[in-house]
Amino acid sequence: MKPSKANFFILCAVLFLNIVCTHFMVQQYFFENYVNSLIFGAMNIVLFPFALYIYKKERKQERERL
Repeated sequence: MKPSKANFFILCAVLFLNIVCTHFMVQQYFFENYVNSLIFGAMNIVLFPFALYIYKKERKQERERL
């Protein structure tokens, strides 16, 4: 079954934000800005479960369509 386009683009955006936050976290750690590094790490931890929620919601909708 095809996934919903809206959920697909939301999931792509959230995963892209995960990549961006990881990049900024590593960059800030390299420049010894530890507070900013912790902020981006926390954002990463918050965004990942949100992506899992969207994925599971989409899988549940797919099973209901069958």
